[in-house]
Amino acid sequence: MSVEWRENVLKYNLWGYEVEIDEKATTAWYTTSNAWDCECGDCRNFLALAQKRAFPLPVLQILDMLNIPPEKATYVCTLYPVDDGHCYQFSYRIAGNILANCTSSIEQDWGMGLCCYESYPYGAPGFPEPHFDLEFDINLPWVLDDTFK
Repeated sequence: MSVEWRENVLKYNLWGYEVEIDEKATTAWYTTSNAWDCECGDCRNFLALAQKRAFPLPVLQILDMLNIPPEKATYVCTLYPVDDGHCYQFSYRIAGNILANCTSSIEQDWGMGLCCYESYPYGAPGFPEPHFDLEFDINLPWVLDDTFK
C-alpha cells in the first residue's frame, strides 16, 4: 500500500487499485454509526472476532489508518465453511473514488481485499457521496461456544 497526500484527500494504492479517500468524511460517518447488528450466529461470530481485533494485521492497519472500528462493517456474509470456521466476505464503506481498477484479483496470504462500487446501502444508509467499498474475503475461525449457525 502506498499513500500520497493531496489537499484534504489521500491518494492510495490498495492491492493495485488507485483510490482517493476523504478521510475526514469517512471518520465522521463511522464516529456516529453503529456496529453491524445482525443477530444470526455467523454475524455474532464475526462481531466477536471484530471486537477482539482478530483479523489479519493488514486489514487492521487499513481500518486503523481510516479510524474505522472493525465491528462497524457495512456488509457481512459467509461464503462457505472452512475447516475451523467460515470464509467471510465483509465490507467497509469509504468516502472517495476509485481512480483506476486493478486488472486482476490479487490474493494475499491472509485472504483477499478489493475495492468496488456497491449502490445498495446495506449497513451504510446516508453515507456521503461519492463512495466505494473496501471488501475482504477472509477465512475466520469459529469462536462462539455454540455450533455453526
